[in-house]
Amino acid sequence: MHTLAQLRSGELKGIKRLTLSENLTSFPEEIFELAESLEILDLSNNLLSSIPDEISRLTKLKIAFFSNNRFVTLPSSFKGCEELYMLGFKANQIEEFDEDILPHSISWLILTDNKLKKLPRSIGNLHKLQKCALAGNQIEKLPNEMAACQNLELLRLSANQIDEIPSWLLSLPKLSWLAFSGNPCSGSQRFELQEIAYEALEIKELLGSGASGDIFKAYSSKHEQEVALKLFKGAITSDGYAHDEMNACMSVGEHPNLIKVLAKIEGDEKLGLLLEYIPAIYQNLGFPPDFETCTRDTFEEGRVFNIQTISEVAKAIASAAAHLHSRGLMHGDLYAHNILINDEDKCYLGDFGAASFYEPHRKEYEKIEVRAFGCLLEDMLTLCSTKEGEAYLALEELRGRCMDENRDKRPLFSEMAF
Repeated sequence: MHTLAQLRSGELKGIKRLTLSENLTSFPEEIFELAESLEILDLSNNLLSSIPDEISRLTKLKIAFFSNNRFVTLPSSFKGCEELYMLGFKANQIEEFDEDILPHSISWLILTDNKLKKLPRSIGNLHKLQKCALAGNQIEKLPNEMAACQNLELLRLSANQIDEIPSWLLSLPKLSWLAFSGNPCSGSQRFELQEIAYEALEIKELLGSGASGDIFKAYSSKHEQEVALKLFKGAITSDGYAHDEMNACMSVGEHPNLIKVLAKIEGDEKLGLLLEYIPAIYQNLGFPPDFETCTRDTFEEGRVFNIQTISEVAKAIASAAAHLHSRGLMHGDLYAHNILINDEDKCYLGDFGAASFYEPHRKEYEKIEVRAFGCLLEDMLTLCSTKEGEAYLALEELRGRCMDENRDKRPLFSEMAF
């Protein structure tokens, strides 16, 4: 975090990343003095409502964040920022998104938690768009022109007012991670789950944090065992409504590669789920995407997988996904960073924040997720210690079929043989 005083003194000259949060009501003119170096600008958590047209002077700007400000219209100032590929306006009050105001270089667009009712037809001109986050708006329909976004891989539509998922969307050649819960078009299933009082739990240490909530280790005297408690941060998350995630978790049923849900917590400003505790010997298989990888997971430097581990993970996750899709449930976030694994290659698929219900006979939804599975295989095979042998070639052949740009040629999870 930087300060306005540092910026004005010239102390920050030459920096590539600037982060300012000082209840700013206007764009600091001194930022233009960083034009020769600035690549990442983060003015989140301020009181801004406009951006000067001169922002195009920041010719090296690649990433810009303006979350938690006071914008009611998406600024038209960025058109001349030809290097800009990531733009975020999460949690503003944006109602208007005018035609043809974004540079065609955009590949990652974040407009979560605003008041948009529609998107401009010109969004179809963003041919490089890979990742688009629109959850928590009031969008009623996607423009047909968006079918031209052939590179789109991840789309978050949850918590909007969409009546129908268009057929062209389900046919996009690279779409892999789709979330649409909390819309009139999304299916719904209601499952009753035992409720437990928050006060009845002995809360221990924080195990981890995610987009939708925090996970704590706890002890439940009712269950006479250690458990994991997921407390949601609010009624709406970056992936959609917390209640939709809870409902998805409660509906998954039992499977050896899915974390068992024990009870729910609701009321007294607490919303959460009680889950089977997974010991610390389990670690995340990967890490979330970063600015450079955009839609693809990252892994610790030097990470290598042997072919046996890749085979065991593939078999387990395909089985868990087949189980989910047999119930008409799309995970929506099938990634290595949502998989826990131990030294014996036992693994669990978790985090249902982006899960969506659909009619089980609509196999096109499953085949979208099959491409995400193909991406998982590709990421692991790229880090495989050997690039030869029958097992490797079989998984590489499966990866190719899963990532076929013709959705209909992809196998279903239940059709995969290991």
